[in-house]
Amino acid sequence: MQLILGGARSGKSRLAEQIAQQLAQPVIYVATAQALDGEMQARIQHHQQQRPEDWGLCEEPIYLAEQLLKLDRPNQTILVDCLTLWMSNLLMHADPDLQVQECQKLLDVVGNLQSELILVSNETGLGVVPMGQISRRFVDETGRLHQQLGQIATKVVFCVAGFPMILKGEQV
Repeated sequence: MQLILGGARSGKSRLAEQIAQQLAQPVIYVATAQALDGEMQARIQHHQQQRPEDWGLCEEPIYLAEQLLKLDRPNQTILVDCLTLWMSNLLMHADPDLQVQECQKLLDVVGNLQSELILVSNETGLGVVPMGQISRRFVDETGRLHQQLGQIATKVVFCVAGFPMILKGEQV
């Protein structure tokens, strides 16, 4: 499992897609975004145009661990983009317990998959502490998830201005 972190427009998605292509096996792209407004629709369309046409697509905004188990098989790559949108979906869900449950399920699943797994997420802990309660919870919960996934991952990369910095694992 690889975890690729970075800020907005840092090159993390592009790097994840390059790694997936280099693995030279079938790829399933798991998208967590929901096209709830025109701006997000445009972002999704941009990402779709960047991906190879032969990649599979699965859209899963909430039940990520369950979906990974359904998709899992040897000799394939699953690329999840992105965990921060997934976290937003969980935190905004009507069930207040869903976020804790689904994060734990993800942590239980990721280390046991047969597929090569690439997880993409925005690093949220480099700025000021947000003023709003939901924003602070988002930063806190995402940071905790990143730390836990980083312990499980064989490789952790941080992207800045299109340059990958290896935090854990072998250099490319």
